[in-house]
Amino acid sequence: MLVMFILFLAICAVPAAAGLFFKPGRWYRDLEKPSWTPPDWVFPIVWAALYLLMSWAAARVAMQPDNDVALGLWSLQITVSTLWSAVFFGQHRIKAGAAIIIVLWLAVAATTAAFLAHDRLAAVLMTPYLAWGSFALALNLSILNRNPQPA
Repeated sequence: MLVMFILFLAICAVPAAAGLFFKPGRWYRDLEKPSWTPPDWVFPIVWAALYLLMSWAAARVAMQPDNDVALGLWSLQITVSTLWSAVFFGQHRIKAGAAIIIVLWLAVAATTAAFLAHDRLAAVLMTPYLAWGSFALALNLSILNRNPQPA
């Protein structure tokens, strides 16, 4: 299982790299944000923890039979997660970022449900990601509301 964990953690390096490449920067700092926006230093800590948990969850499910759909959903959510940074921070498209986070939330929820069918602990390990996704969606929508963009 350790090899599988390392493999899934290595896959998480892709969205982590996107987060490093597409940094918040001045554009993000200048946006009007809600008072409950976490400070910038919180995000890498949360994401590091989430990557560890989701990799552990995926490694557990990878050891189970008939895991194709569950791991396919995990792959979908990690791909969508990578896309968000490029669109929101890279292209400064708040509305498109919100749409991507909705798809991401659905993908994480589906992944969590699929993992539950294979391994209860794996599903539990995904729930912080689902909670963070809910928070990120609310934050993205609040930022969009405070900083309307043309269609």
